[in-house]
Amino acid sequence: MKQIDIGTYPIILTANDISEILRVSKPTAYELMEKDDFPLIKIGRCKRVLRDEFIFWLSNR
Repeated sequence: MKQIDIGTYPIILTANDISEILRVSKPTAYELMEKDDFPLIKIGRCKRVLRDEFIFWLSNR
């Protein structure tokens, strides 16, 4: 399986980025982003997450 270098992703991640990193579908990434403990940033209707906060969140799961 190919390793993903999360450091090559932008500082602000989208649902598409999350789905690529976790190798899940985009709808699954959106479901994950709705969890209470997920470090989500809402900008209008857009959902984003800071890469470093995502890494921290993921490492604590």
